[in-house]
Amino acid sequence: MTWNWQQKNWPVFNYKEDELSDLEAQFLHKAGIMIGTLKHFSDDEKSSLTVEIISDEAVKTSAIEGEFLDRDSVQSSILRNFGLNTSYRNIPPEEQGIAEMMVSLYKTYAAPLSNKMLFSWHDMLMNGRRDLENIGRYRTHKEPMQVVSGEYHEPKVHFEAPPSTKMKAEMEQFIKWFKAKRRIGTLTHAGIAHLYFISIHPFEDGNGRIGRAIAEKSLSMSLGHPTLISLSYMIEKHRKDYYRALELNNKDQEITDWLIYFAKTILDAQNYTQSLINFLIEKAKFYDRLKTTLNERQEKVIERMFREGVEGFKGGLSAENYTRITNTSRATATRDLKDLVNKGALNKTGQLKHTRYYLNIEHDSVISA
Repeated sequence: MTWNWQQKNWPVFNYKEDELSDLEAQFLHKAGIMIGTLKHFSDDEKSSLTVEIISDEAVKTSAIEGEFLDRDSVQSSILRNFGLNTSYRNIPPEEQGIAEMMVSLYKTYAAPLSNKMLFSWHDMLMNGRRDLENIGRYRTHKEPMQVVSGEYHEPKVHFEAPPSTKMKAEMEQFIKWFKAKRRIGTLTHAGIAHLYFISIHPFEDGNGRIGRAIAEKSLSMSLGHPTLISLSYMIEKHRKDYYRALELNNKDQEITDWLIYFAKTILDAQNYTQSLINFLIEKAKFYDRLKTTLNERQEKVIERMFREGVEGFKGGLSAENYTRITNTSRATATRDLKDLVNKGALNKTGQLKHTRYYLNIEHDSVISA
């Protein structure tokens, strides 16, 4: 098997620019809409949105690699890194590490990419690890760096990266390419950056998470501000498609299909982020309209429903859910729910045991993910 980095013209990638032009235009248009929407947010609302998106991205970029973290711990660490939370809650090293890296990505989006930055991210990401030979530096082991699946005695090799002896030269070339004056589209640069870095696979572990951070850095530098898009959220939601697209484009240097896939994923991530922004606007309108009319139990349930985010309370809220959340009787739950419907806080669907309740917000402003 011959891989892309073994090709004669590596690392020159070929693609059909005309097939990406419309996607590039869509991205810039949506970015403009998002900037316009955020102008109506207060500083506190912007901070809340930033923390929510970074928390989701930290959890999802880890989940893509099969590492499932506690979101509350991640968010607590992110708040601490932003100086918004001074609590000394004991947070596991994995949650601390990814939180620190994601906040660094946000804060230093405009700083030039460098070996030092990548080593720092890797050091953060591998916080608490004791099983790696190289942390905060590129790999040095003699064994091939392979992406494999299947049984131990009969593995399937999906990709083999350049040998460790080439890491210094490969990464110097990559960073030089990344920092060069851009003559290609925003989505194109981010897509190439991600695939190029993943193809080198310079670290013993963490390449996927750092590779996605590099793609987001590319987008942010192009726009001149942190993108705050839910890229890892969207990739994790369609994880198999992501790995399939990488595998289909790691054997040669014609990568139009990869760039189209990655561009569309970024556009979907933009849509989801816009839906989250719209959701927060609807939440503010909801509380302006109803907050002073709710009793303590109702406030607790409504807050719990909003915490589920854009996708909502899975399957809708039932009377049983209400009694569990509020620790109240079925009769009180039924009375409270009827009152919430009458006040226009909730919409009711179904009958008897199939009755479900949903937040009464403007769904036309919330884009489906």
